[in-house]
Amino acid sequence: MASTKKKKFKDQNFFDYTLLFVVIFLIVFGLVMIYSTSSYEAASDFNDSTLYLRRQLFATILGVFVMAATTLIDYHLWERFSLIGAVVAFVLVLLVLTPLGIEVNGARRWVGIGPLSMQPAEVVKIEVILFCAVLITKMNKKRISSIKGMFTILMLPAIFAVMLWQITNNLSSAIIVGGIAVVMLFVADSDYLKYILALLAVIAVAALVVYVATHWESGSFRLKRVKVWLDPESDPSDTGFQTLQALYAIGSGGIFGKGLGNSMQKLGFLPEAQNDMIFSIICEELGLFGALAVILLFLLLIWRCMVIANNSPDLFGAMLVVGVMAHFAIQVILNIAVVTNTMPNTGISLPFISYGGTSEMFLMAEIGLVLNVSRQIRLRDAM
Repeated sequence: MASTKKKKFKDQNFFDYTLLFVVIFLIVFGLVMIYSTSSYEAASDFNDSTLYLRRQLFATILGVFVMAATTLIDYHLWERFSLIGAVVAFVLVLLVLTPLGIEVNGARRWVGIGPLSMQPAEVVKIEVILFCAVLITKMNKKRISSIKGMFTILMLPAIFAVMLWQITNNLSSAIIVGGIAVVMLFVADSDYLKYILALLAVIAVAALVVYVATHWESGSFRLKRVKVWLDPESDPSDTGFQTLQALYAIGSGGIFGKGLGNSMQKLGFLPEAQNDMIFSIICEELGLFGALAVILLFLLLIWRCMVIANNSPDLFGAMLVVGVMAHFAIQVILNIAVVTNTMPNTGISLPFISYGGTSEMFLMAEIGLVLNVSRQIRLRDAM
């Protein structure tokens, strides 16, 4: 006689250990590469080869606590702070113009009190993710697809992008902030035609900028960068210097590289190599094999974010994860594109690997949000 006993199911919480392990590996790898890349410069300038490593390690330890907190605190709680966060981010950007603003290498992008400093752009990025997620959640699909709805969602990110561009002279962060908002809106909207038209318009404007840069003599610094991007050897001692040195590093690495710690370009040839250009040193020391391994890790990180977003228990959680995913994807693509001279040079770091304490902590906070969403995904097991 066939059994008619019904199976019982028990809900279990999910946690994305794959994402966590990928992030841990990237962080540890980043610390190793920061020491390898910066030890010569730190020893020459400060008589301390571990200076940059220790600073990054301190920021990483703080970041671990921040990531743990955002992993454990219910992500729905942050919905209440979207407006307060916007005010805080707005004030922090304006503080760059006050005596609290700090100038480093000719760029005034930091705010500091005593030994502590931070980059307001990082606060703006996570605030834009939170604010857009809240707005999209409160709108219906029809309203999101309307011109008014799109304007409502993109208005605050656009204001922040302009502020970062004009006040901190940080065009790369402005592009990322705008890109995050557009990707989140694109995912939430079902009408894709207008985004295709907008993309074609952006390509047309970019082509026009390239044409102007190559056919019109201008004193504009950014137009000069576009011109040097097309021909780095046209200004090898100034605007094209960093790009050429990065390309020399990439080309000399070959398939398997010169070996960890054996880079020549970091020995004073490639300035500030531990920052935006660290990917070129990875290519030189670990070769094409190491570069592809890093790219695959970032692809795995983005894929896990996609999986979590698709299985999120609600729209707000899904939008938070999409925003974080967009941030990582845009920043990684832009950094590698700049290092390989696929696009004009603009300062942008490689997540978890480039030197930068503020960036490290806020990136870990974003990962904590994603892990928190993953914790609230329910799995059903038969008993």
